[in-house]
Amino acid sequence: MLDSIEALAHMEWWQLALLALEYIIKILAIGIVPGGQKPGSSSAWLLAILFVPVIGLPLYLLMGSKLINDRRHDNQVAAAQVIGDPQKHMPDLPPDAALAPTIDTIVRLNRHLTGVPAGWAGVDAILPDSRKAIARMARIIDGADSYVYVEFYILAWDTVTDPFFRALERAVDRGVDVKVLFDQVGSWKYPGYRQLGQRLDAIGVQWHLTQPLAPWRWRFRRPDLRNHRKMLIVDGQIGFIGSQNLIDPSYLSAGNVRIGREWVDVLVELSGSVLASMEQLFAIDWYLETGEKLAIAARPYNDDDNPDKERNLVQLVPSGPGYQGDPNLKMFVALIHQAQHQIIMCSPYFIPDESLMQAVTAACYRGVEVHLLVCEESDQFMVGHAQASYYRALLEAGVIIHLYPKPMVLHTKYLLVDPDGSTRAAVVGSSNMDMRSFGLNYEVSLFVAEGSLIDQLHDLTHTYCARSRILSSEEWSQRTMMSKYLDNAMRLTSALQ
Repeated sequence: MLDSIEALAHMEWWQLALLALEYIIKILAIGIVPGGQKPGSSSAWLLAILFVPVIGLPLYLLMGSKLINDRRHDNQVAAAQVIGDPQKHMPDLPPDAALAPTIDTIVRLNRHLTGVPAGWAGVDAILPDSRKAIARMARIIDGADSYVYVEFYILAWDTVTDPFFRALERAVDRGVDVKVLFDQVGSWKYPGYRQLGQRLDAIGVQWHLTQPLAPWRWRFRRPDLRNHRKMLIVDGQIGFIGSQNLIDPSYLSAGNVRIGREWVDVLVELSGSVLASMEQLFAIDWYLETGEKLAIAARPYNDDDNPDKERNLVQLVPSGPGYQGDPNLKMFVALIHQAQHQIIMCSPYFIPDESLMQAVTAACYRGVEVHLLVCEESDQFMVGHAQASYYRALLEAGVIIHLYPKPMVLHTKYLLVDPDGSTRAAVVGSSNMDMRSFGLNYEVSLFVAEGSLIDQLHDLTHTYCARSRILSSEEWSQRTMMSKYLDNAMRLTSALQ
């Protein structure tokens, strides 16, 4: 004690000031950071600030502050008011829909958190092949008469996606209004990004970046917030939604090509009233980036006009920092809690928060058969180790983990609940089952309350499982101490929201 006092007495005034500032920061952080944060997130931020305040505090102010999240929500609400909501007075369910109470409550949950009602939709195709999906979208664009709205996290003009962009060019030449949104940070690391804007200008496409980082223009945004959505809307009649980005499946990496690594995705082709919900979401995102208001209208779905299309009851579920209450997380957790027989989760990045982890393990203890489909080898070092840190607890609970063989990346994201039961349901879209998708990314998912799409996703599961192997507890226990250390260390970073 005396030595400490003596050491303080010999410090310069500026050293004392810095020491006092450090303790003030730590004391304030203890009382401020936990407010409005999830327990895991606040603990991780406090660790960063208490151990390295010079780095932890600026990072928290830049990426973790609740004030910034509240501003995103206010902007979202303001944009929605400007755009308007043609579906505002529509009921939660179509008048001719009848659902089991357990599924009906999910529809009402989603409506409360997002404002989007459920409606009938035609499922024209489920596209598990990226190259064929891009070719299919190009053919649909070639039939456009009025407008084409494109919104993808990653956009790259390469040999695989060239037919898509040529279809956009032909649409512009026909007088079709073509608007494109893509994420700046998501796209900028891929070949051709610097010329992409010029090439889009050359073919007459109206385009804008989502979540652009431009502090030199006084546009200050959280650098970790990304628009992760994947949607295409053509004339309000046909739409696509899923996990696939607009890029070569190798992601234009020579290393990936050398080892044969490609991303495995799925897109769902839709028609019907769900297109009105997709249009409204695109219109809000377009307004937030451009200030331009797009005209949208409700399109009640008449099944008689689509006799060749399967009838599905679906609900669009947008999520992200602009929505309070984590709509995608609450939907996943609620569905898992209601499962009676079987749960199938497919996600390249499975890093659950406490509520999702508890729901999954509780389902196992209730006797529900739980399957998790993930990559044998993750394409991201930190994420892969963070994800692996949950495997022991999952295996002990009884989760059956299917490892999709490397070097392929199983990038498809969906949840199936009781696919063979009377109260079955599904979710498919852009949202991973990780903390980034739950709290940082702008995502869009499709909740399927009834219809053939559930069966199609179930069939896709059989295809994926046939190519995968099951991870055993014995195999997992034989990992090296270094692997276990990295798993636990990377797990800490996953909660920094």
